[in-house]
Amino acid sequence: MWIAKNREELVAQSQGPEARGVWFMKERRMGKGERGLGVVFCVGFAFLAGGLLGCDYARMKDQESVRTYETKLPSMPSGTVPIEGGVLWISSVDPKEIPNPLKPEPQNLQRGREAFKNFCSMCHGLRGDGRGTVGQSFHPLPTDLRSQWVQALSDGELFKIISLGSRRSPPLAHTISEEDRWAIVLHIRALVGT
Repeated sequence: MWIAKNREELVAQSQGPEARGVWFMKERRMGKGERGLGVVFCVGFAFLAGGLLGCDYARMKDQESVRTYETKLPSMPSGTVPIEGGVLWISSVDPKEIPNPLKPEPQNLQRGREAFKNFCSMCHGLRGDGRGTVGQSFHPLPTDLRSQWVQALSDGELFKIISLGSRRSPPLAHTISEEDRWAIVLHIRALVGT
């Protein structure tokens, strides 16, 4: 059988499958590498099929880890709503009327200083001047917490801003405990004059 070397020869033929645009290739023998690859493929397929068919998945249900949640939780009475905790109450109350439950005692001030250092100083700086390591890249700079207008805010207003966020300040109610947020308010008050 004659095999065309290029498309022109193929088109030049007037009859047979070559005229219909079918290309033929020379018959060749498989090399050693190709045979080896075929053998590896067949053996791998056999192991895979044997593994899937031979595995007893039904026994897996007998494991303790699968039955961890077999104990059902008690059903809650209808209309049950939590009345304590959460942060929604902050937005539903006038923040000027929220008193700070912590007194400016040394342990509370120390707690506020540590929480401020961990969560706020990156932007506001250790002195609260808005020149923290991260805050220096902002334009405008983060708020100077020692400024008159910040110090004029009530404790409740500062607590609300820390909890729910403001402008670029992220909401921290789910990150910082409520007592630590109140302690941070005390620390902000103590920043004046530093």
